Amino acid sequence: MIRTDRDGDSLIVTIDRPDKAGALTPDMLTVLADIADGARDAKLLILTGTGRVFSAGADLDAARAGLATDPVWERLSGAIAACRGLTIAALNGTAAGGALGMVLACDLRIAVAGARFFYPVMKLGFLPQPSDPMRLARLVGPARAKMILMAGQKIDADTALGWGLIDRIVPDDALVQTAHDLGADVYAAAPAHVTAIKRMIDPA
Repeated sequence: MIRTDRDGDSLIVTIDRPDKAGALTPDMLTVLADIADGARDAKLLILTGTGRVFSAGADLDAARAGLATDPVWERLSGAIAACRGLTIAALNGTAAGGALGMVLACDLRIAVAGARFFYPVMKLGFLPQPSDPMRLARLVGPARAKMILMAGQKIDADTALGWGLIDRIVPDDALVQTAHDLGADVYAAAPAHVTAIKRMIDPA
């Protein structure tokens, strides 16, 4: 359900569970976190999915069993944030709930026009993972973060682009290629140069 494709210093990680809207099980999250940990030296890391939804968040049965508050979500987003290269979320569709954590942890976010974004923690009675509200507020500002996390608003791709939640809307059939194109300069550079520039932008 998690597929990886490596080409030299680039790595594409695909959530491949279209029949379940990319819903994440504990095993899938652990695999994703392990991959992200192992990809810290990759120059380019692309996260994407299959079907019409990137990920609906936690698998419902697993969420009821405690996955919604499992620290594996934070481990995953932390591992992505710690990558020394460029990380890009290439969103083939909607990203919801805890799945937004890995999206927010990426350096860039591109999405198809039909993507939607929401994080229904207020409605469901859960707290978001610790780093998610801070990352969200950095992108969209505190008031808009509250619109998503507290007012439960579902944001379409055009609104997400205007708010700064995503960086580009691209055609469905150009999604992964656009991510590769955005990473072309990084892929051609020396690893130390990539890391140096990234740390100048984001010292944390």
